[in-house]
Order: sequence, then C-alpha cells, then structure tokens
Amino acid sequence: MEIKRISSQLSVSAQIGISDVQAIADLGFKSIVCNRPDGEGADQVGFKEIELQAHRLGLATHYLPVDTGKVTDAQGAEFGTLMNGLPQPVLAYCRSGLRSTTLWALANATKLPLPQIIENAAKAGYDLKSVVRRIVNGGKTPVEVAATRHDVLIIGSGAAGVAVASSLLARSPDLDIAIVDPADSHYYQPGWTMVGAGIFEAAVTARKMATVIPRGVHWIKSAVAAFEPEHNSIVLDGCKIVQYQQLIVCPGLKLDWNGIEGLADTLGRNGVTSNYRYDLAPYTWQLVQKLQNGKAIFTQPPMPIKCAGAPQKAMYLSADHWRRTGVLKNIDIQFCNAGAVLFGVADYVPALMEYVKAYGITLNFGRNLVSIDGEAKTATFNQTNADGTKESVTQGFDMIHVVPPQKAPDFIRVSPLADTAGWVEIDPATMQHKRFENIFALGDVGNTTNAKTAAAARKQAPVVAHNVLALRGEVKGHAKYDGYGSCPLTVERGKIVLAEFTYGGKLAPSFPKWLIDGTKPSALAWYLKERILPPLYWDAMLKGREWMAQPEMVDQ
Repeated sequence: MEIKRISSQLSVSAQIGISDVQAIADLGFKSIVCNRPDGEGADQVGFKEIELQAHRLGLATHYLPVDTGKVTDAQGAEFGTLMNGLPQPVLAYCRSGLRSTTLWALANATKLPLPQIIENAAKAGYDLKSVVRRIVNGGKTPVEVAATRHDVLIIGSGAAGVAVASSLLARSPDLDIAIVDPADSHYYQPGWTMVGAGIFEAAVTARKMATVIPRGVHWIKSAVAAFEPEHNSIVLDGCKIVQYQQLIVCPGLKLDWNGIEGLADTLGRNGVTSNYRYDLAPYTWQLVQKLQNGKAIFTQPPMPIKCAGAPQKAMYLSADHWRRTGVLKNIDIQFCNAGAVLFGVADYVPALMEYVKAYGITLNFGRNLVSIDGEAKTATFNQTNADGTKESVTQGFDMIHVVPPQKAPDFIRVSPLADTAGWVEIDPATMQHKRFENIFALGDVGNTTNAKTAAAARKQAPVVAHNVLALRGEVKGHAKYDGYGSCPLTVERGKIVLAEFTYGGKLAPSFPKWLIDGTKPSALAWYLKERILPPLYWDAMLKGREWMAQPEMVDQ
C-alpha cells in the first residue's frame, strides 16, 4: 500500500486490503472513503469488509463509488460535502488513486487556485489535464464553450510579447494576431533602477497597455488558466477556449514576495524596499536620501532572476549618493548574495571590484535571505560557507533593498509546456518548443541560459517572429538567437560598466572598443542608458523597428 498526500486533509491510495486498515489507523487517519465500485476487479476486497475492520478500529467510513473515467460534477460536489463532514485526515482510495484525486480537484475548484490543484496532484503522481476545463469552470462541465481562433496567439504583453507581435506584423501585416494579458499598464522595468536613484520619475516608466498593443493586434484582456497543446488551445479564466495555429509564450516570471518569510508584511515601510516593484522604487530613493548613518543591506537571491546585475546597481547608485553627500564613511554597506561570485561574466568583475573597494562594501557570498522582521529591523540569512557547512546568520539593518526569489508563473510551472524546473522548454537557438513544434517562447519564461533582460528579449523577438513565419511557410530559412544579453551596470551617477555577452559568457560588444569599452566604466554608456535606451524601447523595440537586432540566419 502506497499512500500519497494530496493536502493536509486528504491522502489517496490504490485499492487497499483488510490488513492495510490497521496501518492506516496507525498512521493517524480518522476516516476511509472508497471511490471504487465493488466488483470492478477480480482481486478486489469489497467495501463492506473494509468498513467492518475500520469500525473495529474506530475509523469513520463512506462509500462513494465512481465508474472509471466517469467522475460526474455531482460526485465532485458530494465529495466536497463529505470531506467537510468526516473526521480528518481522510484516506480515499480507488483502483489507482486517480478517481479520488479527481473528486478532490473538482470539489476544490472554487476554493483553490488551479495551479495549486494541478501541482498537488502532480506531486502525488496524478495528471489532471483531462479535467482542467471543469476545474476552471468551478468544478462543472462547461455546457457551452465560445471558442475564438487566431493565427498566432501571444501570451503576455510585456517587452517580449509586444516586441514579437510588432516584429511579426512588420514581416506579415495581414497576420491575425492576438495578445492575452489582463494587465492595464505596461512598464519599462529597466528604468526602475534609475527611479530608485532619483534620476527618473516612476511615471515615465509606465504607459497604458491600450497605447502599447500594436494596432491591428487583438487584445484578449484575460488571464490564462491552462494550456492544451494537444488541442492547439488555451483555457482562460472563466473557461473560455482560445485556439491558435502558432502559440508564443512570454508572460515573464513570477516575483515570489512570499518566498521570504515576513517580507510581504513589511515592504514599503520599516526601511524595507525593492526596485523590483514599480511602487517601491521611489521609496528606495527616499530611504537613500534619509540615511545618514547605520547599516544598509542589499540582497540577491539564487539564480535565475530578472536582470542579474540589478541588485548591485541599486547598491552602487546608493553608495554614490552617500559619497557625494559626505556620509559614506558612516554607512556599513553589506552585499548579501546567494551566489558565489559578484557577476557571472568574469571580464566585468575587475571594474566592479574597484567600486566595491571605493565604497567600502562588504561582500557576503553564499548568503541567502530567508526571513525578515521589519519591526525589529533584522534579516535572517542561510549562509553556505566555502567548506560546504551551513549556518543561520541574523543581521540588523537601517535600510534593506530586497530582491525576491523568482520562478516561472504558476500557470506555466504546472503546464505541459514546462521542464522539470518549471520553465518553458525551448531550443536555445530557435526558441521553438522541444516537444510542440508550433509553440515558441521568449523573454524571461524560457529555460535558456541567457541573462533575463529586456536586451535579450529585443534580440529574441525577431528570431521568434521569423521562425514562426517559416513554420507557416511564409518565409524561408531559420533564424538563430546567440544568447545575447546586456546589463548596463550603473556603478555611479554618470558612469556605467556596459556588460554585453552571449551564451557561455562570451563578450559581445555592440560598439567598437575605442567608443565604449564595456569592461570599464563609461560616461557614454551612461548617456546610452539614460537618454537613448528608453526611446529605443518605446519607439523601436515595441514598434518592430529592429535597429541592431536583425536575426542571424542559419540557412536560407
């Protein structure tokens, strides 16, 4: 007998025998539910026999038989009512445990998010894709489904989604394209580092989504609940089905603010801030201006994260302000990085280390933030030492800039598109899904090893656009993405170390060395970041103008 935990209230198993009932009682279960009709198998113990033994041991029982492959909506609702009335925890069984798990899923369709239901079942070894639409529909079989169809369906209207839509239209103006995203606003997220340093106003980094979606592209203002790649369909919240010929997945990643204990309760107050959120970046600048002495901590979680240089960008610009105002000597700056190096591409580290020394920054590698107490102004880290030993370290702070752990969005992580780590599984060169040939992905959600930056999305969008049209037979050849990413490291106000690299950390400068040497701080690179890149983003990248972003062709 193998018992699989579905929730704190319910576990499931395959068919049990009389001798198993004692073990079930010993494990602390209070009730047993049978979801397998008597007589279904020649070697099956009848429910009455199980019930007699269970009652001898003080366990409650219930018989709710379900024919294999035929769990009804009414049975799902009945199972929910049953669970509310039985002593818990409950063990439910059928032939394999799948019917019991399906009943639980339907019963909880209006109580738990779909990703949580799918993920709990998957951890126990059960695939619920056949009932996804019913779960999305509140545990009921949809009576009428209004399906819409588009040539190309794009999930996400961030930098990657809008850019690839515009790149497609630039190549094929009559293409029927739809973007799915419930958001009202579009953000130029690379600008938030500058907001946190008092250089940009937050408002200049935001625009209404309706003004950014390319003209001629349908905007489906809804959230994706699930993917059905075998049917070339997605399921939206409310159980509306949208079909496609090609699908492009680029919803970004999830900032897991709840992944650090106590963080969500103290963000935006008690000296706790983050440039990774639009509304908090101005608070960073307030804290930097206010701090005259004390300890300032800047954190970086385990990879992968959005823009790996952003955690230290905030630190350098803050330190530069304190130096300019004459208080740097009074401030203890601590960089707590869960990783083992300052920056992943070694060529840029010497220039960064010069600033670390100049600002008097203490580097703490292998130190990952796990909890924070805003009222007490203490942060607790898991420290992994060079010799492999681990310990807990608690530090006080006057200001702390937190970068949350990051992962694929829930609806991606539990979908058929994901790899074992939860990211969309794509070819690193073509950006095409490895198992579903009419699906592509770009931006932060892919499982490629490039840096997750807007610069990467700018180079990926034309590649995906060309390869989608090649699959449709509209163009010839295939385009290749080389892993390009860029991270303008703002080491001081007025100077930037312009890191540009491809897969494997190979340097990939966009400009001749005499103009901008990316391995050294540059005033011209700062001008690029402050004056050139924002309009390049809004008026070129999002408009399908591929300046310095034309895709490399591998065949014609």
